[in-house]
Amino acid sequence: MTSEHDLIVVGAGLSGLLAARHLKDSVENVLVLDKGRGVGGRLSRRRFDGGVFDHGAQYFTVSDARFRNVADELIAAGVVRVWSTGFEDAAGHFKDNGEPRYVGVDGMSAVARFLARGLQVKTQHRVVEITGRDDGWRITTSEGVRFLSRALLLTAPVPQSLELLMSGGVYLPTDSLQALQRIQYARCLALMVELDGKSRIPPPGGKWLSGEPIAWIADNNQKGISAGKTTAVTIHAGPQFSLKHWDSAEEVVRDRLLSVAEPFLPGAPVHSQLHRWKFSLPTTLHRDRFLLIEQPAPLVFAGDAFGGPKVEGAALSGLSAGTALSRYLSPH
Repeated sequence: MTSEHDLIVVGAGLSGLLAARHLKDSVENVLVLDKGRGVGGRLSRRRFDGGVFDHGAQYFTVSDARFRNVADELIAAGVVRVWSTGFEDAAGHFKDNGEPRYVGVDGMSAVARFLARGLQVKTQHRVVEITGRDDGWRITTSEGVRFLSRALLLTAPVPQSLELLMSGGVYLPTDSLQALQRIQYARCLALMVELDGKSRIPPPGGKWLSGEPIAWIADNNQKGISAGKTTAVTIHAGPQFSLKHWDSAEEVVRDRLLSVAEPFLPGAPVHSQLHRWKFSLPTTLHRDRFLLIEQPAPLVFAGDAFGGPKVEGAALSGLSAGTALSRYLSPH
């Protein structure tokens, strides 16, 4: 059975959710598909052995008025709060620029779960092929489920989106394809460590290190999202270390990062998990907030590679993409 929609959004991260939310009142049938078990993308939280970890995006800041409206709604709903206005750097100096860093009250994934309310979202639907039609798009999942849509918004990392289009024989205009192929991402190995005792990470629970092999370390108990007897620590490796050790065994990565982080982690860890973020941070961006291709039917690319390599950038890209698509999909 094939279901028909006005718009399908591939990717239930911040960009996709905000675009769908922007359109839900003016477009009749918007569907969001995501391969994960939950929404959020890099707004991710993980729980194991009593510890709770933000292992993707650690916080967000606000500078643009459009994102301020979103942030104010999240604050009013009790979904986010201010964590800090600064952190200690590698030299031990507390760098406070007065800019609030906002976090989900029970983890960063709370932001995505709130934004997904009222939307038609199907998780655990891995898209494997996209085919163009004269009147829209056909999307096929790994389970063989097919969807038809008048328009398509792709918010997954650009290399993944291009692969889906290529698998369906969709050819993009040369200038658009070249612009998309120039987008590049850095990788990040995220190690989650559970300690039997308190960490030595300085208040408020986050610290920027030199960048290699560790870029960031955070105490999720001090952050306020983990309240167990153990201490839940997130370690983000730097991009060079992550690339070099991308295919290394988990224990190799763990032991190397723990040896560097030892001053902040007294005692032996009782448990750890490693997550590999292949498209952690866009390093070469598209010049615009989104990319629109009109033929054979509206196709939009959006995400943090278009809005900027931060949570706010992803949000602004999604909002801009939603505005652009409304001109094609809203009744006149």
